[in-house]
Amino acid sequence: MSRQRGGRDDNQWIAGINAVAAAIEHDAGNVREVLIEARARNPRITEIEDGARRQGIELRRVASKALDGVTGGLRHQGVVARYDAARTWGEGDLEELVSAASGRALVLVLDGVQDPHNLGACLRSAAAAGATAVVIPKDKAVQVNATVRKTSAGAADTIPVVRVTNLARCLRDLQQLGVWIYGLAGESDGSIHALDLRGNVALVLGGEGDGLRRLTREHCDQLVHIPMPGQGSAPGVESLNVSVAAGIVLFEAVRQRLDT
Repeated sequence: MSRQRGGRDDNQWIAGINAVAAAIEHDAGNVREVLIEARARNPRITEIEDGARRQGIELRRVASKALDGVTGGLRHQGVVARYDAARTWGEGDLEELVSAASGRALVLVLDGVQDPHNLGACLRSAAAAGATAVVIPKDKAVQVNATVRKTSAGAADTIPVVRVTNLARCLRDLQQLGVWIYGLAGESDGSIHALDLRGNVALVLGGEGDGLRRLTREHCDQLVHIPMPGQGSAPGVESLNVSVAAGIVLFEAVRQRLDT
């Protein structure tokens, strides 16, 4: 696989207690400074302050308006951090990530998720499930921004998020690496519970609007659905939120792997 490898992002601000605490714990070398609301008395912010001091990170107490300014109005809970040169992952990194998983790669592929809260929740589930990586398109999809980082409760800093130019090509590359590609489509006949998810697998979910795109579907080895016994009996129960669906399929894989 000769695809572009990842690099480093430009400086960015991350906001919220969980996001800042995770950055200090997992990637302190890239945290340049921490700003804390002058009158903050939350014990968890005190822990963040202590952790930053131990790591030699610059600390400043500032007015709440200053925090509002750097976050663009995002709810910051009294603490933000300037995060410098965060690691990004490219298509060329997938081969190494899959190889390192020793035949048990678990990749979550998101085809055009638009809502940053959904992406953040997906990253949180993927990290909890021990996923190998999360793949997202570079275009026509939300990227890892401050809202995603906050919603992910630190997962955005712990799991590789691979940004790809061409999702269909990426799926072909994964297949060449011995990864089985399973797409989620509500109209399909197969059930996610009937699959063997113990080996190298990629689970592909579509965006909030139209689900999987045609080319994405065509590059899946199989399309499956999540059984919903209540579908049709309760008004509005026609499909699941993408982040809920991601949690279900990821932990079906976890369940199977724990049984072996």
